[in-house]
Amino acid sequence: MTNQDKKIALVTGGAGFIGSFLCAELLKSNYRVICIDDFSTGNVRNIDPFLRNVDFQFLRVDMNEPFDLERFAELEPFQLKYKGINEIYHLAVPTSIKNFNTLKEKTLLSSSIGTRNVLDVAVKYKAKILLTSSCVVYGPRTDDTKLFKETDIGCVDHMTPRACYDEGRRFTETMFYTYGEVYGIDYKVARIFRTYGPRMPLFDGQQIPDFVLHALNNEDVIVNGTEDFKTSLVYVTDVVDGLMRLMKYAGPERVMNFGSNVDLKLINVAQRIIEITESSSKIKFAEQLPFLSELGLPDVSLAKEKLGWLPVVLLEDGLQKTVEYIRANKILLTGEGETM
Repeated sequence: MTNQDKKIALVTGGAGFIGSFLCAELLKSNYRVICIDDFSTGNVRNIDPFLRNVDFQFLRVDMNEPFDLERFAELEPFQLKYKGINEIYHLAVPTSIKNFNTLKEKTLLSSSIGTRNVLDVAVKYKAKILLTSSCVVYGPRTDDTKLFKETDIGCVDHMTPRACYDEGRRFTETMFYTYGEVYGIDYKVARIFRTYGPRMPLFDGQQIPDFVLHALNNEDVIVNGTEDFKTSLVYVTDVVDGLMRLMKYAGPERVMNFGSNVDLKLINVAQRIIEITESSSKIKFAEQLPFLSELGLPDVSLAKEKLGWLPVVLLEDGLQKTVEYIRANKILLTGEGETM
């Protein structure tokens, strides 16, 4: 297949955790990929392996400002004026637990103005577009929490410190729906539940990568929450597989859940990481972070029925891969050994 025959995909937030895995899989699938990111929470090292690939082009773009892809000289080989863009994966929104307060305004704008700018690109090129939304649209877990279905109507307090993200995700979905109604664009919405794997940022409250790093250093493993804090965990490559299947799906369903419906105690995950790393670390507890919430579980029967999708990476295997990545890249990730 020549470059001229390949589909062109735009990935917003492509230097982030999930975005970089998506870029890699698109390249393997013979796409030409345009990745835009402003490094609010992404990192250039996540996309470094692709930068010398002629089918990949990175642009440092703040999508909250209007942008015209055809004005970038770097994209001339992609011939956008003639070939256009076939698919857009819209992942860009700041996702930081510990730095949440410093990114509130950017989060709000990304879920509104930034999303409008990306949707306008979809309209211009008549591109298929997929939003990576979040399970937060369903609201918090309750004592009688069942598995959340796509048809469930969530309840989110829109006047809280984290509403810029929670309500922002809901509004972003509304924008996709409205653009579909007004302009007839082909859109999909993937509601992603808690995801883990290599390339997650350290020291950001994401728990799993910090558990691994502390265990490798034989330091106390700090669980932010109580012994009863529960979560579900789906490995990043399973999520990427779901996104690409949903993009290709031609059926009438627009919204699908992607995640694991296995409920896990975070303390048990921490203990398993200690065992995998053969660490002498002890588990300690600290105050739960305001933006690390206990989320519900997904009903993924729709994705299974329509896409043939289910998470296939076992927790044991996913944790092992995450440990191997952090062990191999520990100096780079933490800056250990750097001198002034």
